[in-house]
Amino acid sequence: MKPALQVMKFGGTSVGDAACIARAAQIIAEAARAGKCVAVVSAMSGVTNRLIEAAKTAQSGNAQAALAILDELAAKHASTLETVVKNTADRARVSEKMKLVFAEGRRFCEGTALLRELSPRTLDTISSLGERLSAPLVAAAVEERGLPGESVESSELIVTDDFHGGADPLMNETRVKSQARIFPLLEKGIVPVVTGFIGSTLDGELTTLGRGGSDYSATILGAALDAAEVIIWTDVDGVLTADPRLINEARTIPSISYREAAELAFFGAKVLHPKTLKPVVEAAIPVWIRNSFAPEKRGTKITPGGGSSTGVKALTAIRDVTLISLGGPGIVGLPDVVGRTFSTIAEVRANVLMISQSSSQNDICFSVSSADAERSIEALRKEFAQDLKHEKVEHINVDPNIAIVAVVGENMRGTPGVAGRTFQAMGRENVNIIAIAQGSSESNISFVIEESAVKRALLAAHREFGLHLPTNGN
Repeated sequence: MKPALQVMKFGGTSVGDAACIARAAQIIAEAARAGKCVAVVSAMSGVTNRLIEAAKTAQSGNAQAALAILDELAAKHASTLETVVKNTADRARVSEKMKLVFAEGRRFCEGTALLRELSPRTLDTISSLGERLSAPLVAAAVEERGLPGESVESSELIVTDDFHGGADPLMNETRVKSQARIFPLLEKGIVPVVTGFIGSTLDGELTTLGRGGSDYSATILGAALDAAEVIIWTDVDGVLTADPRLINEARTIPSISYREAAELAFFGAKVLHPKTLKPVVEAAIPVWIRNSFAPEKRGTKITPGGGSSTGVKALTAIRDVTLISLGGPGIVGLPDVVGRTFSTIAEVRANVLMISQSSSQNDICFSVSSADAERSIEALRKEFAQDLKHEKVEHINVDPNIAIVAVVGENMRGTPGVAGRTFQAMGRENVNIIAIAQGSSESNISFVIEESAVKRALLAAHREFGLHLPTNGN
């Protein structure tokens, strides 16, 4: 019989410094004493950003500046180790492991500076160093609490395709490798502390799952190991009705469905990586969002049903997006404009966040992440070059000063008037609606507004649907 276990993931803020690592280790130790537990850890706060900066600095040919960043990070980790691990032998062992990781980072930065070329594969290797440093630290901190811990690199567990910077898992191969490596440790009472964010191809080449991918690592492992539940420990009390930095009245939702959580993640809610829930849906494994700084709080439980309530559960807004519109009267008679548009966008791996088309078919507009905008526009201008030349397509326009607001709730069709109330609330606050889309699942209404109006729009909708009231969203 396979062991029932918890997979726990700790984000960058939850392992951000020595005090945070000690707190995380205590949570892990308590769970491991009560049952079987696998921990997945991110890099310490800010470390991945600094590693990417080192890689980009090396690409410019400045090896010295790149290595200075690594030296700074080495000092930070050495200082944290001194504070977290008191046992001399354990400290020496972890210190040696860290030195090997930094030596690898130095070699890759030096090679990048020499060639002045930063391949996606090399960027993956350099940006993954943070997790490979934090896992041994957390494992040693668990051992400080009287339990055997062992750091495990997820490149030994998670098998992916070869798309560097945003790889997807091959679940069958991952299941076999993960169970073969992790179950024997658990049977011996050892707590595995796994590096988040990282995988490897069938050929053993290191890959990463994309920024924020440690959440994804945890649910991939949860599914592969047949976990009873996955707990994502972060720095908020759970999934909130809105971004608390914008809405003071935002509150924690006790329970939410997979679909609702996925919609919120897709539309920019920072609590979850957009792909996080994909691996656990089939097995219906519950996922908790909890606060490692307030572990006494219950948090939010994400399940297939998400509780019994219908109607609006939460709001989210995504900034750093660009609206691209393609059209003109001539496109009505132009074959397969929509297909050509989105196959072109797919080829450059841009993530389309929202699509809206006029009923006359004169205009197609869609939103992409601002990071994807330049290459999307370039690809579209190339694809439609002849049509633009002959004025069959009159324009490809770009608006970078926009944001998308999403109103999310399971089966909103069961609550009449949601769309009407949403847009009446926007009208009262003089928020101009640029484009509108409703998901076919009817669990979200999303609309494009000027970026400057985001706070006004969210506050208006939050109050319209009573999301500040404690009974809503149960």
